[in-house]
Amino acid sequence: MNVGQDTGVNTSLVIGLTFVALFGLISLNVPDAFKGLEPLRGNYFAIAGNLIYFSFVTLTTIGYGDIVPLHPYARGLANLEAVIGQLYPATLLARLVTLEITSAKSP
Repeated sequence: MNVGQDTGVNTSLVIGLTFVALFGLISLNVPDAFKGLEPLRGNYFAIAGNLIYFSFVTLTTIGYGDIVPLHPYARGLANLEAVIGQLYPATLLARLVTLEITSAKSP
């Protein structure tokens, strides 16, 4: 695997896990920030697993809808993650194509 591609995958994982931490902070400080986490109160491992799921579903913009952000901060973060989830791969792909074209033109 190319170093540039490996960095892109790692960066996507870091982005997703960063949003997991941010969603976790919101869910700990605002108890009803997410619909779909209520039955799991007190079971932090299950909540963390659900937030990982929610973060990567949001990052890839699949959006199943079983966990829904209700609080404005949670919705704002979800929107930001969805935008990053669309712009980052497009930017990375454009950069890789540019590097390939540049290397093909040089002797």
